[in-house]
Amino acid sequence: MKISFLSLIALVGYLLFNPANVMALHHEPQDGQESAKKLPTNEGKVISVIDTTGYTYMELENSGNKFWIAAPTTKVNKGDHIRFVESMVMTNFTSKTLNRTFSTLIFVSSTEVKK
Repeated sequence: MKISFLSLIALVGYLLFNPANVMALHHEPQDGQESAKKLPTNEGKVISVIDTTGYTYMELENSGNKFWIAAPTTKVNKGDHIRFVESMVMTNFTSKTLNRTFSTLIFVSSTEVKK
């Protein structure tokens, strides 16, 4: 049995682009299967807050990761969901005001409490 080149291309195209196969490639969680929703990297839940002159330091949690940000003075509470605009990341940053060194500190230009 001889198969022409065009027939072979058509068969491969059909197998690759068949709607049943395309649906199988893109898996959406079914009811009861939904995993924990991941937040964008510029968001987090406030775990702790330290206010200083000019800055508010916030420890945030996002998908199990904890990190610190420093924002212009901001009124936030533990448990708030924060979205921020990243400005600069500093490693081994020492705050003289707090007498504390942060292994990583993200300086942000603005924050927003999500409701």
